[in-house]
Amino acid sequence: MSDASRVFREVMNLRKDQSIVGMSLLPDEKNIRHLTAIIPGPVSSPYEGGMFHVNITLPDGYPFAPPVMKFTTKVWHPNISSQTGAICLDILQNNWSPALNLKTALLSLQALLSVPEPNDPQDAVVAQQALNDHATFVATAKRWTEEFAKGSSAGFNEKVQKLVEMGFPEALVKTTLQAVGGDEDMALERLAPK
Repeated sequence: MSDASRVFREVMNLRKDQSIVGMSLLPDEKNIRHLTAIIPGPVSSPYEGGMFHVNITLPDGYPFAPPVMKFTTKVWHPNISSQTGAICLDILQNNWSPALNLKTALLSLQALLSVPEPNDPQDAVVAQQALNDHATFVATAKRWTEEFAKGSSAGFNEKVQKLVEMGFPEALVKTTLQAVGGDEDMALERLAPK
């Protein structure tokens, strides 16, 4: 079984660096081996402004075995399945090392969003588009980011404002609200645990 104290330390370290890296990592309250990460889309990429949710499951052998990660936010990217969210990234497979951690893996995912590798695809259709019609690929990735990765509704913004007025940092409020599907009460419970 994965070492719960290591997982807890990793979550706390990422929270400490959240203002720098902009990511959040939320463990399931009932199962420390299941987490949800939220990764901001990289600046100057078609994913800029999006908040991408990643489901993480830690296998029994973690940290000696890599975490199992998949995007739950739909992403148009050659290394991410547009159907299942499966990810093609070497450190999540045969290049994993126990010296790596969840923060390293999430930073690698964010870097992958910045620099797709269409020659080593997870999604062949997206890869072909990226290679043969780059302008259409970028336009589609931007459209999917708008449609699936941005919480831009007025109701969402009102919830953010309400929680910010309670004294919580705006970036943390947005990622927490997105992680709980916009449920204001659940977000408040996560932001102010008892």
